[in-house]
Amino acid sequence: VLKREKSLVRRIYPEKTIRKIEKKIKLLGLHCKYNAIDLLNYRLLTNMFIFFVLLAFNKNGYIIAPIATILFHYLSEYLVLDYPIKKREKKLEEEAIFFFEVLSLTLESGRNLTLSLQITSRNIDSELSEEFQKSLQEMSLGKSFQEAITDMKERIPSDTINNALLNIVQSSIFGNNIEESLNN
Repeated sequence: VLKREKSLVRRIYPEKTIRKIEKKIKLLGLHCKYNAIDLLNYRLLTNMFIFFVLLAFNKNGYIIAPIATILFHYLSEYLVLDYPIKKREKKLEEEAIFFFEVLSLTLESGRNLTLSLQITSRNIDSELSEEFQKSLQEMSLGKSFQEAITDMKERIPSDTINNALLNIVQSSIFGNNIEESLNN
């Protein structure tokens, strides 16, 4: 039986909150080094520090300290997670247009989907290509195509790209024309 991590965060925050933060961290991409437990610990300790400093050194600290602490609590999550996720979503959507056009052209040349994804992701230098390379690497380690793309969808914040990925998976399962789905 595995022992659960006995951190301060696990005692204070519900598991649902920790999973929500972990999900947001996944959306930041492959290069993100954040850990949900550490991030929540830092935020909690910083909140306590702000609260006690304002309470101790400000004559109106009993009013300002709770307000500042609550503002910092929500603002820190926005600045560290939500805003970078939105920036990444826009960047990926810009990259996706070119990536899927090249993928469609590669498919038209008669290659299968996996080979087309390998060729396209190797020849285009973008974050989206890196995500596909990670999925292809997972496939080489034993995951099915559907599992690898489904895991990739958890790392992509864009609904547009996730819909395209869903179309690719459905086309490969049901044998539909993938080129037509990509062009649409």
